[in-house]
Amino acid sequence: RRQVLCLAMGDFHDVEATDGVRFSWNVWPSTRLEATRMVVPLGCLYTPLKAIEGLPLLPYEPVMCKGTCAAMLNPYCRVDFKAKIWVCPFCFQRNHFPPHYNDISENNLPAELIPQYTTIEYALPRAPAGPQVYLWVVDTCMDENELKALKDSLEQVLQLLSSTAPSALIGLITFGTVVQVHELGFELCSKCYTFKGSKDPTPQQLADQLGIAAGRGAAGRAAADGRPAASRFLLPIAEAEFAISNILSDLRRDPWPVASDCRPQRCTGAAVSIAVSMLEIAFPNTGARAMLFTGGPCTIGPGQTVGVPLSEPIRSHHDIEKETSNVKFMKKALKHYQSVASRAAKVGHVFDIFACALDQIGVAEMRALVEKTGGYVVMSESFTGNIFKQSLTQVFARDSSGQYLRMSFGGTVEVLTSNDFKVCGAIGNCSSLGKKSSCVGETEIGLGGTSAWSMGGVDEDTTLALYFEVTAQPSSGSTAPQAGGGQRYLQLLTSYQHSSGQYRLRVTTLARPWAEAAQIAEIARGFDQEAAAVLMARIASHKTQTEEAFDILRWIDRMLIRLVGKFADYRKDDPASFRLSSAFSIYPQFMFHLRRSQFLQVFGNSPDETTYYRLIFARENTTNSLIMIQPTLLAYSFNGPPVPVLLDVTSIAPDRILLLDTFFHVIVYHGETISAWRKQGYHKTPEHENFRELLLAPKQDAAELLQQRFPVPMYIECDQYGSQARFLLAKLNPSVTHNTSQSGTNSSDFLFTDDVSFQVFMEHLKRLAVESK
Repeated sequence: RRQVLCLAMGDFHDVEATDGVRFSWNVWPSTRLEATRMVVPLGCLYTPLKAIEGLPLLPYEPVMCKGTCAAMLNPYCRVDFKAKIWVCPFCFQRNHFPPHYNDISENNLPAELIPQYTTIEYALPRAPAGPQVYLWVVDTCMDENELKALKDSLEQVLQLLSSTAPSALIGLITFGTVVQVHELGFELCSKCYTFKGSKDPTPQQLADQLGIAAGRGAAGRAAADGRPAASRFLLPIAEAEFAISNILSDLRRDPWPVASDCRPQRCTGAAVSIAVSMLEIAFPNTGARAMLFTGGPCTIGPGQTVGVPLSEPIRSHHDIEKETSNVKFMKKALKHYQSVASRAAKVGHVFDIFACALDQIGVAEMRALVEKTGGYVVMSESFTGNIFKQSLTQVFARDSSGQYLRMSFGGTVEVLTSNDFKVCGAIGNCSSLGKKSSCVGETEIGLGGTSAWSMGGVDEDTTLALYFEVTAQPSSGSTAPQAGGGQRYLQLLTSYQHSSGQYRLRVTTLARPWAEAAQIAEIARGFDQEAAAVLMARIASHKTQTEEAFDILRWIDRMLIRLVGKFADYRKDDPASFRLSSAFSIYPQFMFHLRRSQFLQVFGNSPDETTYYRLIFARENTTNSLIMIQPTLLAYSFNGPPVPVLLDVTSIAPDRILLLDTFFHVIVYHGETISAWRKQGYHKTPEHENFRELLLAPKQDAAELLQQRFPVPMYIECDQYGSQARFLLAKLNPSVTHNTSQSGTNSSDFLFTDDVSFQVFMEHLKRLAVESK
């Protein structure tokens, strides 16, 4: 048992590297009552398709338990090699090995039983899925320059796909005042079917009008040459490349006239619905993604976000909060897009949004499309910029093998638990599959009441937050876990369609030790403050859909006070005696920055931007999520190599260059002296080579960040006291403000703000934590 505890409290990053899992608590309380006293919920961040070095890929079906749990064979099973029997650690059912396992012995173990293979992947011996399907939905109500840049980017992607996935099917829908479905298979001339933008045809009506038989899959009503009817609209890239190139080159701005005081009539909602209906009719339960490229808000038909007259402003956070007349379209639009998203998620299809405009385009209303289907969302100011171009290219990037695309389809995650705890729910870009089982807990966190979720589109970074509750009561708490060898077991089953068309199943089986209430120090040492901060942040972000921001901030504060009150060392009513162990020391810092983050503070952001940040946060892994909560700050100077510095206003110095990474922005900030030298051109002279290298170093590191990340962040270069310095100043801890004494801080800047600094925050936290209750 002691060895298990030491193992659990080892390096959390090692467990993440081998299994793609980070737990908030790595030693679990033994009873329900003790678990509630831990304050931070018991949960894990699970990256189902994490790239794991040396992961075995087995070319056969997994061996499943014949008991009630349906768990897969794993290294924690007890094995009787003579009788060829294995005992399931979840339900203690005795199972016979199938005949092809007859040769196993203690020295000849199958991969599933080898202790270090707690995560294993099966390439299921089934008929491969059909080719991937891509349906582009292109907005034509934009400036000629924007439209030209978008067409150029799509042409490049077309060439990229012709080499990486030539058998993939592709289709094209364009929309403005009307929706046009292009028939790529008609060779004599460009042919398209036009639908009124103010109406939303049902899937059956669409099937009849396009001549695709609904309900019979890709076969449909066969065309004259015997090919499926859908092949008139969705062709293999090798065949469609020429037709799409011609259509794109001829594509012009929407011809309907637009008055100078009006917005274009844009029927985004109808186009989105038609795209999802087409895929739903022709390719149900096949890897398919609809990709929307839009440059403005929907102004007519279903999903309308704002009126046509420019005198009507698009809704803001203030309008949503006060329910002004500017939100009159919002409820209907939300309902429309949620309905379309549910249809797409039901058949396992993915929906991506690429929105490029200076103003809002309605991402807040379209949130469900991305959230329920596991799609990508990229927001930028223009289709001409690098953010859109590089992000689109990265969507079609190859995996580590270099043979296939890194995207996968039809992802589902199922959770199996041992008897002493149950799953409460999941928070992430997923939708509930409504699977009721003995593993489902009474408490609901996020999407609860189920033990399985559909994730739709998944890649190597997609991460789901799972939450659990301990159900063992005090009377049975000391015996039940012991029956399982002093550990609790969790199995995570991820089935998905690989981009090669192969169906795969990844099985991750984990064991975690339990500890009695008296062993509080062991529980505390197993606390992963990074994972805990992200799990709490996901709950807070999820609550924003139903609760007021003020109530969420109060909840975060209460939880933090309770946590440090339980685990800190102090004398009652003596804040000076307050001490936090290293396992908890940076957790309050994460909560301080979370309270100030764009996930909870909407000032200065539009509803679209806030939704965008929350959608990205809901799918990223632990490391990236922490950067979003508490950005990283590096300082470059003549004194040596770059060093991490505090995210504090005191880190600013005239002779320093700062590199701030907020995940969404990468900012290179030049101190006053550095900026003056650069403007005088010192870096261009041979005798100031060191200065030239100093200027170059943060730019090179920033370029590396831009290359690795998806979506590509906004890159900003700014100078101290310059207008764009606000991007950096907004993220810094205001330890020195216009209200505080600046004695001894002559070298640093100060902030004009009334925000509370981290030091004041900690003083209040200590005082409240040590108070006699």
